Amino acid sequence: MRLSMNYFLLLLALVSGSSAWADPLRDDGGWLNAMAFAAHRTNYSGTFVYQDGEGGHVDVSRITHILDAAGEHERLEGLNGVRHEIVSSNNQVWLYLGDRKIRIQKRHDVRAFPALLPEQIATVKESYSIMQLEEDRVAGFHVHTVVFKPKDNLRYTHKMWAHTNSGLLLKAVVLDERNRIIEQYAFTQLSLANDIDRSWILPKEAEPAVPINLMAQSKPSSELKTQDWQVDALPAGFKRTMEVCRPMRNRAHPVAQLVFSDGLVGISVFIETVRDATNINAGLSNKGAIQIFSKVSGDKLITVVGEVPPRTVMQVAESVRYTGQ
Repeated sequence: MRLSMNYFLLLLALVSGSSAWADPLRDDGGWLNAMAFAAHRTNYSGTFVYQDGEGGHVDVSRITHILDAAGEHERLEGLNGVRHEIVSSNNQVWLYLGDRKIRIQKRHDVRAFPALLPEQIATVKESYSIMQLEEDRVAGFHVHTVVFKPKDNLRYTHKMWAHTNSGLLLKAVVLDERNRIIEQYAFTQLSLANDIDRSWILPKEAEPAVPINLMAQSKPSSELKTQDWQVDALPAGFKRTMEVCRPMRNRAHPVAQLVFSDGLVGISVFIETVRDATNINAGLSNKGAIQIFSKVSGDKLITVVGEVPPRTVMQVAESVRYTGQ
């Protein structure tokens, strides 16, 4: 999830012509792999805009990425409202909220614009038909367009525009079954250069601030065990990639989380114990393409979150069952 719609869920050189792209275009694997790794291997700095399908929510962010001998460094700045910024150098990550500086844990299971594509493209092909469409221009750069069309009605269509030379993703759109835009990211200004400002990069041994865990500080409990829960109605192609039980802020008890992925998008199932369900707002809500469905089952609140259609999160939630003793 993003801190804003850009974060939490935490967020290019004119080309000579299409002939330079001919070989990769004939090789799906080579082209898609270039897109998947470009956000990590390219030095760039630019401004991009997030917008939901109805135009009711807009976030503007600036991102800078540098790969050098010391590793990978990234700075993501929100340009709306109060200062919010994430600076990372390899596994060292700091969040700035106004005047607060918070050390946070790096989430390897979260992908954010422009690093939206997974490294394992073969998994994506199980669930999506991949089509290469027209050439275009985004932020002044020549791009090729790729569409990931789901093989069922339980996923969204994803359309992506990638820089012809580097493969860096410059624009991404999520479409529903009627081809309506649900959300989109797009660079409005972008620079590819080796002289990008590096003054913000964290030193190798940064002066430590007092770490603040974004989760609650309560002790873990054995009340919930992820292995005691089964999800029966996942769409084909979704595989479990992570499971954890941990304390969370504003929760009296630890929350179990099961994470599933089809290679392109993820679905998370959260299970927590509740003592009083009368004040719980169960039901369906959304943030752009992210659908959220909650239901109470006995003394458990089950919440499913995913970048999938409403019917999918509801189907998954209704199939969650306890298999423990």
